[in-house]
Amino acid sequence: MRRAEADNERTLRNEMWRRYAGDDWAAFDTLPGTIRKRVAVHAYDAWSVNVMMLWQHYKRLYGRTARAERALIRYLDYCERLEREAFASRYSEVYGIALPHDAARVTVLR
Repeated sequence: MRRAEADNERTLRNEMWRRYAGDDWAAFDTLPGTIRKRVAVHAYDAWSVNVMMLWQHYKRLYGRTARAERALIRYLDYCERLEREAFASRYSEVYGIALPHDAARVTVLR
């Protein structure tokens, strides 16, 4: 099955980011526990191959340390905020109202 046929993506992520090819489960398994936990609660599919590549980058910067893990988690939080803002903006453009979660001022369910 081709990727496009198997994709259930309904957000703007494909317009915002590049998704790298690879085995998502194998990539997920290489991540430290704290990062795996954060990926598991990401509002969207966090694309584990991309996260693994980011983890490799942060390890080069900080070494395999708690500081590197915290930096990557902060970056994932930032990406999630960008994705939600883009989705809310598009929703508002299409439907002429605020995204219901934003209108209700509630957080993302995790």
